[in-house]
Amino acid sequence: MWILIAAIVLLGIFAAIASKIMRRRGAAPQAENSATDGECCGMHAVCEKDSLLAAAGKEIEYYDDYELDEYVNIPSSQYDDEALSRFEEVFYTLRAEDVPGWVRSLAMRQIEVPDKIKDEIIMIVEEERGKKNTRH
Repeated sequence: MWILIAAIVLLGIFAAIASKIMRRRGAAPQAENSATDGECCGMHAVCEKDSLLAAAGKEIEYYDDYELDEYVNIPSSQYDDEALSRFEEVFYTLRAEDVPGWVRSLAMRQIEVPDKIKDEIIMIVEEERGKKNTRH
């Protein structure tokens, strides 16, 4: 009986020490996750915490936006009014809680968000993060 109690106490001490060590080391690896393959997605407020690397093993989720696939590898500053209209049509029909996933989906598909709507997207994502952080 005493052996079992001693083993549990030792296991608890070991877990506490390991937890403390992991917390100290935990800050550096998270900072590295803000970029994918050394490239920045340009949407730090969107993907820094909800890292694209976290979604790397997941399938790409489409938000009824298959038509946006034609903008793969096109710089966001080169979109014309028609392209902007297509992005806005999808963006303005999304629920606020779906916006971070949509941006992550676009990034995984190598599609840049138009410059003209980035500020609105960042604002919505920050609001959603604020809601998520107050729930915890």
